[in-house]
Amino acid sequence: MHFEFLLGISTISGIVCHACKVIWQHLREAVMPTPKAEDWLRITEGFYQSAQFPNCIGALDGKHIRVNKPAHSGSRYFNYKHYFSVVLMALADSNYRFVIVDIGAYGSSSDSRIFSASRMVDRLRDNQLALPEPRRLPGSAGLPSPFVIVADEGFAFAAYVMRPFPRRNLDDRKRVFNYRLTCARRYVECAFGILPTKWRVFLSSIQMNPDNATLVIQACVLLHNFTRINDASSDADIDQNITSSVIFDQSRTG
Repeated sequence: MHFEFLLGISTISGIVCHACKVIWQHLREAVMPTPKAEDWLRITEGFYQSAQFPNCIGALDGKHIRVNKPAHSGSRYFNYKHYFSVVLMALADSNYRFVIVDIGAYGSSSDSRIFSASRMVDRLRDNQLALPEPRRLPGSAGLPSPFVIVADEGFAFAAYVMRPFPRRNLDDRKRVFNYRLTCARRYVECAFGILPTKWRVFLSSIQMNPDNATLVIQACVLLHNFTRINDASSDADIDQNITSSVIFDQSRTG
């Protein structure tokens, strides 16, 4: 960029970091505000309509963002895919928008460990996220069920996290449950897939130290939500792709 704009490298670096900070400060409340009870209910309705999974307040997963090896970092940023990264842990809704994010964890850490140490979990445990009261599942006369986050096998089961049944010895009911959970969980994976198609900085290693790379990721997450809110032209194509991905994944999830 310093060649393109005929400015010094340090000047360009300062401009990029400052712009990312301003985007985060001024756009976050507009496109990724802290959800209220009515927001959770809207998200739940979206998952029920699109994936037939009730009482779901979001799909959770982590994405490794490639970065250059930070100086004197050892293996902290070296992940199981054999490159250096920071982790974007995100909760997404059925419109492929990010609801809550945690950015900047070491690439060497597992998704479950990052989630357990995140502020999101602390707020869930302390009932600070204004979740609605448990309610009965559609068509059920049983006890009210809590609202949950759907995740893959890499996350630990908890009162607020629902993961698939183990793949062995599944009966028909468990297979259907895994299918529905996979339908809901795929939305966060598709959201991660949209990111590099819009923001090409993710197509290669981010040439910044981890702190500045985190600023860029934060800005891109907000800009992603901004485009999802204001541009719905590609929804049909994305819905078709997610359906195909879920069908393809049947053999893996049971």
